Amino acid sequence: MTKASSDRVATPTRRGALAGLATGAGAALLASAPTASALVPAGARGAGASIPSSPTAAASPTPGAMQLFTDPALNFAALLALGGAGFGSSEVGEVLTAVNAINAAGADQQTFTAEFRRWGDRLTATATRHPQTRRFRSLRAAQYYDQALFFVLGSDTPGDEEELYLAGRRSWDEFARLCTPAAITDRVRYEGETSLPVWFFRPDASGRARPTVILTNGSDGQNVDMWTYGVSAALARGWNALVYDGPGQGQLLFVDQVVFTPRWERVVSLLVDWLERRSDVDEGRIALTGLSMGGDLAPRAAAFERRIAALAAMPGTLSPWLGFPPELRSIVTPDKAETNRIWNEEVVPELSQEEAGAIKKRVEPFSIPAMLAARQGRIFTDFWTPAQRIMALDITRVVGRIKCPTLVLDYDDEQFYPGQPRAFYELLRAPKDYELLTAATGAQLHCSPMAPQQHCEVVFDWLEDTLGRGRRP
Repeated sequence: MTKASSDRVATPTRRGALAGLATGAGAALLASAPTASALVPAGARGAGASIPSSPTAAASPTPGAMQLFTDPALNFAALLALGGAGFGSSEVGEVLTAVNAINAAGADQQTFTAEFRRWGDRLTATATRHPQTRRFRSLRAAQYYDQALFFVLGSDTPGDEEELYLAGRRSWDEFARLCTPAAITDRVRYEGETSLPVWFFRPDASGRARPTVILTNGSDGQNVDMWTYGVSAALARGWNALVYDGPGQGQLLFVDQVVFTPRWERVVSLLVDWLERRSDVDEGRIALTGLSMGGDLAPRAAAFERRIAALAAMPGTLSPWLGFPPELRSIVTPDKAETNRIWNEEVVPELSQEEAGAIKKRVEPFSIPAMLAARQGRIFTDFWTPAQRIMALDITRVVGRIKCPTLVLDYDDEQFYPGQPRAFYELLRAPKDYELLTAATGAQLHCSPMAPQQHCEVVFDWLEDTLGRGRRP
């Protein structure tokens, strides 16, 4: 980019766009900056496109009791936590008590992180000899640690990120161990010394071959989200469910330091291999779902892995890169040095603390240097490299290769991928269905945070209609 072309985008405009930047798979826009109010929301737990949202959108998609925080990012995260109560992954009273404490302390990323961390610590420290109580306390603790983890890079203790992840992981592992039957855990060799942790849930230990769903998370969701958005529903219908961490997720990101790959079929094919070695898996009925940015990853895998019998994209996503504001995308050119000069000299100095926290979180799954800098309270200096990795996730040209039946979800007031699910659906050449979850039933917003039970009903009704029922336990 020449100096003249870079000058066409004024720094204040970039700053205004950054105020609307979202941060990933389970939280919303960090839009508390004054300039954010006029922006169309973009990005978040996966990132979306800067396209006008549904014409049915109300002035506020979270009116009344749905408005727990005035900051949309904190509000969206809290709604996700609250929505999990229907599956036991939170408690309404616990979440609302935490919300009240955060608001009383002055709601921001610091107080949000600290309060939800306290709730995770409180539940794990409470001794009980009753396995069922310990099981669900562990699940709720995993949820609350996840909430704290999401905003820790914008808090006063960003260096606690790995520690918070591991606390949530221990709680999740304890929950999985206490399930009946216990989840089967393993590590599937991926590349070199890297392996994918997997958790295989079964309705019972009979060994009967059952339909199985592989649940794919988004850009920064944790395993507890997969319980809420699939495992519980699968078990109730007599299906097996496989949860995993892929590159850029969970264990592989926070501990092994492996970033996202655009070749997600390499990940899913290994999981299918693992499943096919099990006698309790009906290998002709293996389904794949993708939540949030997983709605980009899972379709990419299904386009090349022919053993997938059905696919659900939740929502269908073509290009995570479009979730970044156009003013920020415009600074990226083939010239790495010029791109990074603009980033460091024109963009970074104008970032507020909230904006910096947002972009640190959004970029860390694509850049280990960015993640390590963020943990030290600094912002990364190389924007060009992670931008290339994010752009490489564009699946527009491969959607037409998908052969299996596909369900595409969309949401009223979709603030992270507006317009992309319908465009995704139009590109499909396979048998396909499109489902819009609406504000009329409280299922609006990205991934229906207030209505995960409705969300699962739609997805698993469709899976049963497509692949048949599992035998109930």
